[in-house]
Amino acid sequence: MSRTGAGWRFWLITLATAVGIATTASLGAWQLSRAAGKEALQAQIDAQRRLPPLEADALHKGAPLHRAVVVRGHWLADHTVFLDNRQMNGKPGFFVLTPLQIEGSAAVVVVQRGWIPRNFGDRAALPRVQTPAGVVSVQGRIAPPPGRLYDFAGAPGGPIRQNLDLAQYGAELSRPLLDLTVVQTGDPSEGLLRQWGEPATGVDKHYGYAFQWFGLAGLIAILYVWFQIVRRFFFPPGRPR
Repeated sequence: MSRTGAGWRFWLITLATAVGIATTASLGAWQLSRAAGKEALQAQIDAQRRLPPLEADALHKGAPLHRAVVVRGHWLADHTVFLDNRQMNGKPGFFVLTPLQIEGSAAVVVVQRGWIPRNFGDRAALPRVQTPAGVVSVQGRIAPPPGRLYDFAGAPGGPIRQNLDLAQYGAELSRPLLDLTVVQTGDPSEGLLRQWGEPATGVDKHYGYAFQWFGLAGLIAILYVWFQIVRRFFFPPGRPR
């Protein structure tokens, strides 16, 4: 290759290397900025959980998620929903959700009451859940609806479901349904476990992505230095090896 051709090749590789390093480093910095935002959100969640419990009236006023709350009312047991393929402590089963008619109000809130194993011998069998009659007091924390799993189109709307759409569920109840849920906390009772995972924002994954991007930027730089500088110095073109 001519000297002119080799020069152009060197500068093209240098330009491509600079673009690669700049791109991967900027992506790493972007992931760090996302991690910082998630850390701030996690701090807000932790701060909300340390505050004293709210009363049920706060649910009508846009109460913040993850805040502790105490709600009194009576269960609408006939409308209990069993969300399938949900895990607790690594075991598959149901999340049990029951609407609670708030005392002194027409409003209803869905309570994520806990987890119960399913009968794998008879997948249509409903587990027995004790649902007290009369007015009950539920301690928990304000939460969004349970995360959605893959659902086939036209999935049945019976007691066993894959997901719960609050708008559709409210139409089924024919009652005003709040656009949030309450995750019941406390010791196991009524046949249900309540070892819920801690609310988390997933900040660790952003640090992992940032490490990968910065590592790739470093690898590009090392390869460039080795092949375009070190090897040229020790093994220049034309020198016998």
